[in-house]
Amino acid sequence: MNIEKDIEKELREWERKILKRSPLYKRAAKRVQGQINRRIPEKVHTAVTNAIRNMVKATLFSNEYTTKKPAVAGKKLEERDELLLERKKAYKKTAMVEGAGTGAGGILLGLADFPLLLGIKMRFLFEAARIYGFDTRDHQERIFLLHVFLLAFSSDEVRRETYLAIKNWEETKHKWPSKETMNDDYDWKTFQITYRDHIDLVKLLQMVPGFGAIVGAYANYNLLDQLGDTAMNCYRLRFLQEKKG
Repeated sequence: MNIEKDIEKELREWERKILKRSPLYKRAAKRVQGQINRRIPEKVHTAVTNAIRNMVKATLFSNEYTTKKPAVAGKKLEERDELLLERKKAYKKTAMVEGAGTGAGGILLGLADFPLLLGIKMRFLFEAARIYGFDTRDHQERIFLLHVFLLAFSSDEVRRETYLAIKNWEETKHKWPSKETMNDDYDWKTFQITYRDHIDLVKLLQMVPGFGAIVGAYANYNLLDQLGDTAMNCYRLRFLQEKKG
């Protein structure tokens, strides 16, 4: 059995899912969510905005999320998948515990959940890159990480655009400026708006004391699961493309 052929088939199915328009009920939910967002206290929006901006800057310019472990070499794709699934399982548990803890504290700790969860997500992505053999000391690899993050949490239009950028990464990466010439602020507003739109009613309920602990644990667990699936398929795609030259 050619395992890579099976993985390529899974990637084609994933592509169809990525490019497919969201179901009507999800699009309707987004409109309702827009109305909810307008009623959210400004300090919540400010907290999310600042968290996103700081996450993007840390991803691009600092060593906050990097690991001292070298990129994994000499393993088959299916072995890398197994390693990634193991790490995803561990990170999901971490996110669940963090969500339960902040959810138990009401709105103040609920606000603290946003940067904490972002940190967990980015550390996972840096580790995913390492598992598939990509060196995150490379500035372009960090930009790729941000694309993976955006793909996992975006609207139909942004998702399709981001997926095509990832699929054609050899062309996409040359369109980005170098680390030395890139504007320090980057385009973090895109991430802020897109990510905020995915803070749905479930995450808002996390701010309800007591009840929020259960909701926070559930939401964070599933958000990491969603990110994990996206990261695995993105890096599978990159791995196979580079193997084929």
